[in-house]
Amino acid sequence: MTGRPVRRGRYVFPPGLRMNLPFYLFHRFFKPGNPILLFEHLRRYGRAAHYRILWNDVVLFHEPDDIREVLIDKAASFGKDRTQKRMKILLGEGLITADGETHRRGRRIVAPAFHRQRIQRYAGEIVEMAARAGATWRPGETMDIAAEMMRLALQITARTLFDTEVTAEIREINDQVNAIMALYNYLVALPRAELLLHTPLPGMRRFRRAKARMDAVVDGMISARKAEMESNAPSAEARGDLLSLLLAARDDGTGGDGLKLTPDEVRDQVLTLFLAGYETVANALAWTWMLLGQNPGAEAQLHAELDAVLGGRLPTLEDMPRLEYTGMVLAESMRLYPPAWAMGREALEDVRIGPYMLPKGTMVFFSQYIVHRDARWFPEPERFKPERFAAEAKATRPRFAYFPFGGGGRQCIGESFAWMEATLVLATLAQRWRLALEPGQRIEPQPKITLRPKDGIRVRAVGRTADRMQ
Repeated sequence: MTGRPVRRGRYVFPPGLRMNLPFYLFHRFFKPGNPILLFEHLRRYGRAAHYRILWNDVVLFHEPDDIREVLIDKAASFGKDRTQKRMKILLGEGLITADGETHRRGRRIVAPAFHRQRIQRYAGEIVEMAARAGATWRPGETMDIAAEMMRLALQITARTLFDTEVTAEIREINDQVNAIMALYNYLVALPRAELLLHTPLPGMRRFRRAKARMDAVVDGMISARKAEMESNAPSAEARGDLLSLLLAARDDGTGGDGLKLTPDEVRDQVLTLFLAGYETVANALAWTWMLLGQNPGAEAQLHAELDAVLGGRLPTLEDMPRLEYTGMVLAESMRLYPPAWAMGREALEDVRIGPYMLPKGTMVFFSQYIVHRDARWFPEPERFKPERFAAEAKATRPRFAYFPFGGGGRQCIGESFAWMEATLVLATLAQRWRLALEPGQRIEPQPKITLRPKDGIRVRAVGRTADRMQ
């Protein structure tokens, strides 16, 4: 389905839904808890699609060149969309939610913690924790691999962010994040939720309790670490965890004010890094195990590479350039099931994108989940085919045909860390185990802040010793 652009005075919108979105309440593509259904429906309009929610104009872009215009060429004409701004209720002024100079200042301060030299020091600990997790599995054991990957990613985040094991405090943060995640669609869908925070609505009461507990635990951990650093304890540089580096960092970059983060700023950045640091990697790994279980040919090729490169030993950071197919497997997994499944912006002024002229206040979205399934760039888009990410194949595609970590000035600051963690965890576990999918289960994506498997992914552990002896 395609259509003609819609003109409204001097403005030109893409074709799309003729009526206001609430009028489609009983259509099959309208499901408040799963906006991917709406985005899939709108894909049939071609290059872009337009719809209205009450008085708000929304445009969904599918063309890589248009996405590049929004994120890079005309980035100054756009700010965070209202959905992401509403996430400030949870994350305050962290890197995901902050805008303007607040975002630029936070990024300048946080960036040194993600320099390559810094993240390299975590590689050995990541492998050690993954090996320890795999050593607890037993042949024939059934488990929810999504929950297993969440537990492992939480351990890695606890170590790299707080320099600790998964303590009661870390579990409390995780519990409250999960409680808030359960309310996410409620908070996003409810009109003017930020103005209703202190009302007696049941959802708002649950949110206030979870947020207060989470903030209290994080604030306590920050205060304890700050007091420790002011004593004769190891320096932030020697300790190396992200919390210590944040507490010690100053805004000394170009245009910086030379000041440290305030306690509230530290808490907001810690919560953002906590959520981004384990949700995204855990989900990427869970979907990867599912896809490997569904595609035995790719699984066998992955195992062959691990056997050839590692020869039975644990992987190291130096092995990553040679684990080419392992990286392709992860890239293809994040094509089909990108943890960050959609992103958006809001027009700060009237702006032209491609053939469309959009008024100030227009919300624009682009969904990695949808764009990554464009048959022009990925023939047979529903197939799992890691070879799509060989260097020669990648060179044929436009920049924003694939963007699992976003792009432009707000591209995920922890991207290189996430790739390292996911690659080393997958290599560590897959050289020892195959995970066979339990039959009869329905595995359904659940789009919230990240793309989670709705009811988990049940697998059976199969040891690989016998495979290597054949």
